[in-house]
Amino acid sequence: MLHPNQFQVNDTWIAFKLNEAPIATDRDGDFDLIALMDAASCFILSSVTVSVNALQPTELESRELLEKGRAHKQELPATLFVPRHQAADALQLAAESLGIAVVRVPEDQLMPFIGEARTSFKECFPSSKRPKM
Repeated sequence: MLHPNQFQVNDTWIAFKLNEAPIATDRDGDFDLIALMDAASCFILSSVTVSVNALQPTELESRELLEKGRAHKQELPATLFVPRHQAADALQLAAESLGIAVVRVPEDQLMPFIGEARTSFKECFPSSKRPKM
């Protein structure tokens, strides 16, 4: 099982869907929130919204996610973990074009990193009361 203490800060990032249920908005429709987290510190570096109709981030959204992370840390990681089941073709291409190795990992192995962030997000946006934003 993977654990944050196995990593150095900014060596490995994790890209994952933060929300369990789509986030509803009146103006822009439903979307998912893709977050970028540092594996060692579990700090969320950046996020992008992705239309639920798109199923995955576009190349532009993927580059934005990674560039926001780079702006925050002033460097890129060596590795990006992405949950195996998550559609992320454009994200993988964007990361690889920046020299980042992409590793597809079973989501259950990422839960020690992303579990608390998802729980906190769910408390703010419970699926039973999907707020209109």
